[in-house]
Amino acid sequence: MDVEFYRILEEKKSTVAKRWLDAIMASYPNDKSGFLMNQGDQFSNPVGYTFTTGVTGILDVIAKGEDFGESISFLEDIIRVRAVQDFTPAKAMAFIFQLKTIVREELVPEIRQNQVYIDLLEFESKIDDLALTAFDIYVKCREQIFELRTDELKRMTFSLLKKANLVSEIPVQESEQEDQK
Repeated sequence: MDVEFYRILEEKKSTVAKRWLDAIMASYPNDKSGFLMNQGDQFSNPVGYTFTTGVTGILDVIAKGEDFGESISFLEDIIRVRAVQDFTPAKAMAFIFQLKTIVREELVPEIRQNQVYIDLLEFESKIDDLALTAFDIYVKCREQIFELRTDELKRMTFSLLKKANLVSEIPVQESEQEDQK
């Protein structure tokens, strides 16, 4: 990729980051008070903090022209939050594709002026790769959530059966002797 594209992206990075963060926060219709956007404290507003640091971290890496491998931890943090919320997979991942639109809208005049269309296409290809990685992370997070729910359901069921005296525990020594037979 041409260095010119990254220079332009670096110049507009704070505007792109703000717009991208606004787009993410807009997916939370119940936040009419603006709490997620206005509270920047890590402890008062961990979700807003995670999104702010994540967006900034991802854009820092991308604006340097580096592979997004370094931004994976930022991406994982955002995806973990969105995976536990009541979003469809498409809605949870949509924020990544919104970055393409935001970059196009913010950089188009400079891109046209400097003739770096090919670089924009390569950048958008990187965003597509980032989205695929994000989807993998999302699926793993959802699998963990379902495993936790299943394990909790098993524990609750066993506990209820035990309280109803419908199940008795086999002492460890007996179960070991049966296994040796």
